[in-house]
Amino acid sequence: MIPDLYIANKNYSSWSLRPWVLMRQLQIPFNERLMPFAGSETQAIYRTFSPSGKVPCLLHDDIVVWDSMAIFEYLADIHPQVWPALAPARIWARCASAEMHAGFASLRNICTMNCGLRVRMSAMEPGLLADIDRIDALWNQGIECFGGPFLAGDQFTAVDAAFAPVAFRVQTYNLPMSAVALEYVDQLLELAPMRDWYEAALLEDWRDEIHEQEAREAGPWLEDLRA
Repeated sequence: MIPDLYIANKNYSSWSLRPWVLMRQLQIPFNERLMPFAGSETQAIYRTFSPSGKVPCLLHDDIVVWDSMAIFEYLADIHPQVWPALAPARIWARCASAEMHAGFASLRNICTMNCGLRVRMSAMEPGLLADIDRIDALWNQGIECFGGPFLAGDQFTAVDAAFAPVAFRVQTYNLPMSAVALEYVDQLLELAPMRDWYEAALLEDWRDEIHEQEAREAGPWLEDLRA
């Protein structure tokens, strides 16, 4: 049976993007179940399929997987190409993915994902700059150690999916990064699944006021490319 992947609005939901782009890029079949944010009712609606009341959530037969990293690991049990084949790259990829999953709070809080906007940052706080520097260093390390063009070698794996939302944030907020990191951002944005996600995000007519307000607080909007 093909699994169902429950996701939220493509314009906003960085967590949803991670397993979605991984499965699309690796050609792992799934049924997309898009459930838009619904304000105060969101968690109650999401709890009808997700124990945490959050997305992403993968339903496969009688198995429910309600965390993006857990989805990576569940898929890897069935599709070994989810992680790099060689142990050094695989270990590094898991560590980097876990660091992304658990950290970078300033980047998440200040630069909310909003694919359709172009924003001029009002200020670059020390915590945000530290997060950007750390991500930049991780990307440079992975590409240098494993030869690129992806973070853990010549194939797209879960670690690239883990950082895929950062590419949209760099595009939206014009975040300062090294030449190597910006080249990697461009490569991610040119992947066919990333282009499909972005185009669908621009067509969405839902607006979630919490996410909209977060984007307003980041700085003035230079462009709103959404429908």
